[in-house]
Amino acid sequence: MRKEWSKEWKSSSQPRKQRKYRLNAPLHVKRRLTRSHLSKDLRKKYQKRGFSPIKGDTIKVMRGHFKGVSGKVEIVDVKLGIVKVVGIEVSRKDGNKSLVALQPSNLMITSLNLQDKARVKRLENTGNKSQESKKELSKEKKKVEAQPKSKVKSSENKESKKNKKEETDVKKELKESKIKEK
Repeated sequence: MRKEWSKEWKSSSQPRKQRKYRLNAPLHVKRRLTRSHLSKDLRKKYQKRGFSPIKGDTIKVMRGHFKGVSGKVEIVDVKLGIVKVVGIEVSRKDGNKSLVALQPSNLMITSLNLQDKARVKRLENTGNKSQESKKELSKEKKKVEAQPKSKVKSSENKESKKNKKEETDVKKELKESKIKEK
């Protein structure tokens, strides 16, 4: 594998190369790598399997020492590829408590923070929807396309022609009135 990150790199069975790929990836790629599964309810609602967690999401830990614990996301560090959750803490030697860094792949999002309009748009994007919903969307598009457009256009054309005639009639009357005044 090259020293620098390359999008042409396919895969390797060697963990060191996989880690190197993730470590050297640019931020826009690392953002895609920090994704978590959605709960069954959210999966049905948005027809997506996973999504990137953000601050304010409620998550449940699925693997590791804190398995089964739920809490709100406090910090998402894309550069390091970690998520820190309120309520999942470890006490240090000096007595202070610090948040535990968790891998996003070991988490499941149970409720989403929907304050960001762009995020809602991405959630409702039809890109990853099931085949049934794609078929429904295509049927709706066909219905819209099947509607007679020519009738709509012809009625609009007739109205616009009437408006133009009225405008020309008004202009003619103004010219005639000006001529009479002279």
